[in-house]
Amino acid sequence: MQIEIRFFASLREALGLSSLSWQTEAGTVGALRDELVARGGVWAEVLARGRAVRASQDQVMASDATPLREGAEVAFFPPVTGG
Repeated sequence: MQIEIRFFASLREALGLSSLSWQTEAGTVGALRDELVARGGVWAEVLARGRAVRASQDQVMASDATPLREGAEVAFFPPVTGG
C-alpha cells in the first residue's frame, strides 16, 4: 500500500527530511516503524524501539497495533512537553 510518512521536530532534523512517500506491506504502525528501522544507519538510531517516539495516523494518535490504511498519512514525532 502507498502511504505518506511525515517526521517532526528532532526526527525531521536527524533524518534530513520532513516527509516521504512510501510503499509498504506493513499491516500496522508498529510494523511500519520496524520496516523503517531496518533501513539501518540514522533510521535505526532515530526510530529504535528504545527511543521515545510517538505516532499518529491521519492526525489521530496511534499505537503500534493501529492498522495501516491505504493512502494514510503516518507521522512520527518525539513526545512533547508543555508548560
